[in-house]
Parts: sequence; C-alpha cells; structure tokens
Amino acid sequence: MRLIEAADYQDMSRKAAAFIEAAIAEKPDLILGLATGGTVTGTYEQLIRDFRSGKVTFQRAASFNLDEYEGMQKEDRNSYHYYMEENFFKHVDFQKGKNHLPDGMAQDMEEACREYDRLMEEYGGIDLQLLGIGENGHIGFNEPGTAFETKTHLVRLTPSTKAANARYFNSAEEVPDRAVTMGIASILKSRQILLLASGMKKADILQKLADEEVTEDIPATVLKQHSNVVIIADKDALSKLTKEQKKVLGHD
Repeated sequence: MRLIEAADYQDMSRKAAAFIEAAIAEKPDLILGLATGGTVTGTYEQLIRDFRSGKVTFQRAASFNLDEYEGMQKEDRNSYHYYMEENFFKHVDFQKGKNHLPDGMAQDMEEACREYDRLMEEYGGIDLQLLGIGENGHIGFNEPGTAFETKTHLVRLTPSTKAANARYFNSAEEVPDRAVTMGIASILKSRQILLLASGMKKADILQKLADEEVTEDIPATVLKQHSNVVIIADKDALSKLTKEQKKVLGHD
C-alpha cells in the first residue's frame, strides 16, 4: 500500500484526478473501474475540467462500474447509470459503448452477473479500479461477511449502508434493499487500486484498516493482500491515525 495525504476534499479530488490522468497518459486504452457517490464526485469534476482544457482524453479508454441498485431503471435519477451519465460520461469523450455498468433490471440476475465478469475478462481486466470505503468497511457493495472469493453478485444492503445512501433519496424507505456489485474477487483482479477517503466519518474505518488483520468482517482489509494499492485520504479522514498506523498504510 502507498498512502498519499491530501489537505482536504478538493485536494484529494485533484490528486486522484491527476493519478488517473497519469495512468491514461501511460496507457491510453486504460480500462477503468469506476465508483459512484460523494467521495468520487469531486474527482469526476476535476477530470471534466482537465478534459475541457485538453489535459486528458478518454477516446481509447473504457470503463466498468462497481455496482447498480436492483430493480432500478437506467433513467431513474437515483440509478448509478444516471449518476455516471450526469456526473461524468456525457461531459467527456469516451466512445459510445465503452462504458459498462451492472444491469439492475436483468431478468436472470445470476446470468447477468456472470456475463459482467466475462465482459471484463474480454476487455483484458481492470487496469485501475477507483474505490471509496464505507464506514463499515464495505468496498463496492460488498458488505461485512462477504466471502473474499465472491465475483459479481446480488447483495442485500445493510441498514447502515442504506442509511448512508438515504441522502440521495426522498426517504430512507426509498433506498433499494439489494444491489448488484462487483465481488471482492473481481475487484482484486484489478492491476492497480486507487482508494479515496475524505472526512471525519471515514477516520474510524481507516484506523481499522491500519490495525485489523485481513477479515471478511471488514471487507476493505482484503486490500492488504493486493500488490498495488494507493490510498489518497484527506487530513480529516486520517485524523485518528498515529504515525505508526499511517506507516502501515504506506505513508513515508
């Protein structure tokens, strides 16, 4: 692991965008694994600004998103298809058909999940996977207790995850009970992983990430078994870590 410290959310977003842009400069046909939510919105905003100023192009790149709610139409304002289109895709120059998300409306969900993993393999796998981290340690929608060998699958969301996502809906009751997510085994196949964390709400889980052994009770701890993980976290998210704990996460 390598830990990069950021001053605040904006600085984290700039550093994350610069990291992604450097990866694309090195490999223009980069296969990106993408995430949704408040943590990564600023990164997409910075990538859009840099695209408009000519600093980056996505012409040869492709993407696969981590997850989507079950039973939600792509056009629904709360779907991740809608989020990605509005917050990123329509503002940059990916070629049509190069952006992929799980199908939350699939009639045969098990087959759709197998097909998603197959398609990622057909593209040659994820080069750079962007991740946030849940307050309970989930990555993607892989909740505590998810087996590490799990591939793309349907998962029931925990009350804490539903509560965290309720701010995007009119009420907590509207948050779907289940979602399709890349599994932990799918995520670990990525050649490089970029984990972002911002704010005091992420301080406890980053401390646990540093302290705890690899355990399915805290899914993010499995990242310790990956050979190429970079964490960009702001000072608030790192505020509870000692120097020794930071070193565990790869801080110089």
